[in-house]
Amino acid sequence: MKAILIPVILSLLTVSGLATAEVSLYGKMEQGALIRGETLPGSAVYLNGQPIQVTADGKFAFGFEREASLSQQLKLVYPDGLTQVKPLTITEKKYKIDRVNGIAKKIMKPDPQAQARAAKDSKQVKAARSTFSEQEAFSHDFIWPLTGRISGVYGSQRVYNGKPGNPHYGVDVAAKTGTVVVAPADGVISLSVPDMFYSGGTIVLDHGYGVSSSFLHLSKLYVEQGDEIKQGQPIAEVGATGRATGPHLDWRLNWFQMRLDPVTVVPSMQSALARQ
Repeated sequence: MKAILIPVILSLLTVSGLATAEVSLYGKMEQGALIRGETLPGSAVYLNGQPIQVTADGKFAFGFEREASLSQQLKLVYPDGLTQVKPLTITEKKYKIDRVNGIAKKIMKPDPQAQARAAKDSKQVKAARSTFSEQEAFSHDFIWPLTGRISGVYGSQRVYNGKPGNPHYGVDVAAKTGTVVVAPADGVISLSVPDMFYSGGTIVLDHGYGVSSSFLHLSKLYVEQGDEIKQGQPIAEVGATGRATGPHLDWRLNWFQMRLDPVTVVPSMQSALARQ
């Protein structure tokens, strides 16, 4: 596994008379984070009792959702039968909450035709994020698909007329319409739709083992479903399509249907800008 530009947690355990148990975890132990791991080939891995797919050479990934419990448990069963149970303590995050009053009813609740369209869009996106493939791009370094001013953060939420809206599950980067968006990591396009109701031009890029990136509000798409993509390859252009108030990229990260914070897999925006 390539070096990952986020904190590394290393766990080693030696049991007398038995083989060495070994697992390395890469990531931020906090709500919303994607964690990548590496263990002995042939091992079985479980998170809170649920099995996790592991590559032939021992790599795997899992996530902690926005409101994840602060106590988690990772269990590994090694090829020789040795079992290691590793408690994980994660950090609670505080999210930005904004209250907005006086919103018109028609904005709060779209008409039935728009709702039906949005439901169809959601079904397509969910299917794309359910994709399992044996690519291992998920275990490598990610880069920002676009650099610039961050205008929206993961986990933030608005309360409209006293009713909580859905949390924001991406990171927004403000840019002019037409600014090129590149792939943050290798992958295969599992969805490419030019006009969805809420998200406008939308792409889902599968990085393997349940990890995917989504790109929303795009004005132009360069790719089609099934295309194989390399890190840094141009895939689209920034726009303000769908329900957007201005041009920006909304980049989202998923582990299957679990919505995670893309910021947990890349260097800080300041670091990325400094390298340019």
